[in-house]
Amino acid sequence: MTEHGFVRVAAAVPRLRVADVAFNAQQILKLLDQALPQTIDVLVFPELCLTGYTCGDLFHQPRLQQAALLHLEQIAEVSTRFAGLLILGLPLVVDGQLANVAAVLQQGRVRGVIPKTSLANYKEFYEARWFAPADQLRVNSVALLGEQAPFGADLVFDAGKNVCVGVEICEDLWTPVPPSSRHALAGATVLCNLSASNEVIGKAEYRRQLVVNQSGRCLAGYVYVSSGPDESSTDLVFGGHCLIAENGVLLAETQRFARDAQLLVHDLDVQRLAHERQMTTSFGIQQGNQDPGRRLAFDVVEMASNKLLRRIDAHPFVPRGEHQLAERCRDIFHTQVAGLAKRLDHVQPQKVVLGVSGGLDSTLALLVACKTLDLLGLPRARMHALTMPGFGTTNRTRTNAVDLMRHLEVTSREIDIRPLCLAEMHALGHRPFGLELGEPDELTERLRQLPPENRHDLVFENIQARMRTQLLMNSGFVIGTGDLSELALGWCTYHGDHISMYNPNVSIPKTLVKFLVRWAALNEFAGPAQKTLLDVVDTQISPELLPTSQTGEIVQSTEAAIGPYELVDFFLFHFLRYAAPPAKILFLAERAKFDAEYSRAELARWLRVFIQRFFANQFKRSCLPDGPKVGSISLSPRGDWRMPSDASSREWLDF
Repeated sequence: MTEHGFVRVAAAVPRLRVADVAFNAQQILKLLDQALPQTIDVLVFPELCLTGYTCGDLFHQPRLQQAALLHLEQIAEVSTRFAGLLILGLPLVVDGQLANVAAVLQQGRVRGVIPKTSLANYKEFYEARWFAPADQLRVNSVALLGEQAPFGADLVFDAGKNVCVGVEICEDLWTPVPPSSRHALAGATVLCNLSASNEVIGKAEYRRQLVVNQSGRCLAGYVYVSSGPDESSTDLVFGGHCLIAENGVLLAETQRFARDAQLLVHDLDVQRLAHERQMTTSFGIQQGNQDPGRRLAFDVVEMASNKLLRRIDAHPFVPRGEHQLAERCRDIFHTQVAGLAKRLDHVQPQKVVLGVSGGLDSTLALLVACKTLDLLGLPRARMHALTMPGFGTTNRTRTNAVDLMRHLEVTSREIDIRPLCLAEMHALGHRPFGLELGEPDELTERLRQLPPENRHDLVFENIQARMRTQLLMNSGFVIGTGDLSELALGWCTYHGDHISMYNPNVSIPKTLVKFLVRWAALNEFAGPAQKTLLDVVDTQISPELLPTSQTGEIVQSTEAAIGPYELVDFFLFHFLRYAAPPAKILFLAERAKFDAEYSRAELARWLRVFIQRFFANQFKRSCLPDGPKVGSISLSPRGDWRMPSDASSREWLDF
């Protein structure tokens, strides 16, 4: 796991007695024992957890201050058994003033001490009565546990391998420019907050937003831990709210008001965060203007277990919840409509043309086109839909195409492309599969007799795809249908279905196309059209370029040739979105829950197919038609993806 860029972090809320430092130290050590077998890299406890946050004027009592130092030493001695960073809060006299600090321990030593920068001193908070803020403390080191420890709000702790830790305390996060922002610009990928945040109505959600948004702004992981309900309830109640977020996404949180101690453990992907920072050039510009602070070395824990404590989504393009999925589909569909509407409004074509096969992609494009014409106040008859059955067209897809065009009230036409393709084969002197050409029905029947292993003739397939495109191009303004997954694999015929005048599907992955058609059927269309659309959703994916079986069933399965689309889209997401190396993609795929079960050998096989096809087919992507970017991934040569058409895949295949 360490090799693949994961770091294990934890937020710990111990039981507590206000001002009973010995008890509190024992509770911290109990949680430390609980954390030991989990090979945690960074373990974070709450603000002032050694004494309690709610000690009030007792903070100025030397007895309390000395007890905190005594038991910090005890914890440090026991922490020699803990390999990771241990971060906990206590009051500490520094430069003749009392500071609210986080002590960072590892292997029995204090690696550094971070003072609180922003003191909460409004409403129910009165911290300035007891503590001095960081900018009033004039030292850069303190004597602690028999040695000088670095001191200051500018410290970050670096273990290499993209593991770098920054620490801030409670109110620091709530300020306009939190110290964690500076820590991130100084290189910290893991931000920690020791807090004592009381609970009032609505505060938990706001706190959650702060943590998630800060992790997103800083392109970092964020570990937040707050004091639990054992703090004094004289005027306030604390909930022990712990949150772990990564780059704008909440990964885990605890239930508030738990009476027992809590340990929230999760894995952060710092390799992914490092890639995000490289890609986000505005982050690098800010980084160049930032004081780098002081960087202190520590050792990262080598994880002995391969068990990953984070969910790996098998279908990263498809939201898990029904509400989120419906909202995503609505946004994408209307983005497609808006993009096509702008293009049609600009071009003002007399005829809008689209090829309808009865498959998912062309159906989605047809639905977008119909809603676009509605939006522009144009009659749907302006939409000229052609269905062009060939040698592999099934009765089911042909019927669905014809029914759909009729139900949607577009201008429709059917052209049998087989005679045209035969004429071209005659002109080229091409005999598909070595067979005599003859009449269309005769050739179709001969082809049906061929055993499956002999059904491969690229010229035969491409002639059909290019014939359809030629008919469309000579008819009007052509709307494309190909999706993102097909473009990634080059599963399209150059100057065939690869070409159009505008393609609203260009950045939509195949696993999402099905959900978009289903959503449109249930939310944008009704009556007979809806029934036909739902049948399209349930149809097997095929290019339908090879003849059907004797019973009229599809024999050419796309997924049998290029791999299951759920795997294709999983590989595509991690390869493009996060530049994950193939070994890491395989590691993640083994831990994802796909619709079907795949062995490691199967995953590796289809990953190699993906890599080989992706590199071999960049030349098709280098001349894509225009189309809208709808998500975080696009293969547009004018925007997100610029790659040499003759780049070698050798380095990526070596895993």
